[in-house]
Amino acid sequence: MFKFLIPVVLLAVFGSAAFAQQPVPPKTNLKVGDSAPDFTLRATDGKTYKLSDFKGKKNVVLAIYVLAFTGG
Repeated sequence: MFKFLIPVVLLAVFGSAAFAQQPVPPKTNLKVGDSAPDFTLRATDGKTYKLSDFKGKKNVVLAIYVLAFTGG
C-alpha cells in the first residue's frame, strides 16, 4: 500500500507546486469592438512580435489551438 501511496503524494505535492507558480492571467472586460490590449508572442519562426507593431499596418488574426501538437 505504501509503495503506491508515496508516489501519489509526491506527484500531488510537485504538481501543486508547479500549478502555484503559474502566472495569473490579467482580467479583462473586453467587449465586441473594443481594442485589444497590447501583448507580445513568440511566433513559429522564433521571432517575438508585439500587437502594437502592426497597428495601422496590417490586419491581425490570432488563432489559438488548445492542446494542438501536445499529444493532449
